[in-house]
Amino acid sequence: MARHEQLDLFGESEPELPGLEGTAAVYRADPNEVRAELLAVLAQARAAQSLPWDARRTLYWRTVFPQMTNWLPEDEAAQLRFEFETEIRRLEAA
Repeated sequence: MARHEQLDLFGESEPELPGLEGTAAVYRADPNEVRAELLAVLAQARAAQSLPWDARRTLYWRTVFPQMTNWLPEDEAAQLRFEFETEIRRLEAA
């Protein structure tokens, strides 16, 4: 009678796939795609006279925008974070 391996429901032991020992998939965002999205969000904020998003979306961008800049060179990331925060403050004051 053949023994069948069953996956552990709670992930305490996971069978290794042949040929993948010791490798881990690493995600690397495309800086050009990240840059394009950040610039689009920044342009939307710059064009607005008041916050262009509802409270939930504004909180989302205040959280995600700085995190997305981490995929860019540090000097560019710092500049984009500064510009975004400047626009958010302007819009909140409006």
